[in-house]
Amino acid sequence: MTDSKNINNPVGQGGGHRKKLSRAERQNNGPHRNLDRQGAAEQKAELVRKMREKARAAAAAGTGQTGEDTAQN
Repeated sequence: MTDSKNINNPVGQGGGHRKKLSRAERQNNGPHRNLDRQGAAEQKAELVRKMREKARAAAAAGTGQTGEDTAQN
């Protein structure tokens, strides 16, 4: 093995090459971003559903009615 001039960069010690990033990936806008956005949208939809259920329960309790059909969308 040949010695390199720099101790932090020994020749022949592997490392490989970096992947060429597309312009979108360099701007942190790659294919992984769509998955992140989809996950965030699902979490938001779940949160909105829970809030609506609580609002329906509170409205039903406030008016003395019980049942699922008190507030329909």
